[in-house]
Amino acid sequence: MRVIFKLYASLGQYLPAEAEDHQVALKVAEGTSPAQLLEQQGVPQAEVHLVLVNGVFIPPGQRNQPLTEGDELAVWPAVAGG
Repeated sequence: MRVIFKLYASLGQYLPAEAEDHQVALKVAEGTSPAQLLEQQGVPQAEVHLVLVNGVFIPPGQRNQPLTEGDELAVWPAVAGG
């Protein structure tokens, strides 16, 4: 199945080379969860803060629910500053 994978700020370094504008379309196996996709792409869990699927916040305890065809997974790190 195909999903749109978006990584922002410092996480952008984990996107494949063909990514444009912080996003890439990926083919993933049926039943792949946000947590699995992040692991497959080498994104360290310790750096993941905000996870949205189709614009809806996914709390850490629900990040193992499977994605579906056409889903958009967007991820941000914790941001520090002032």
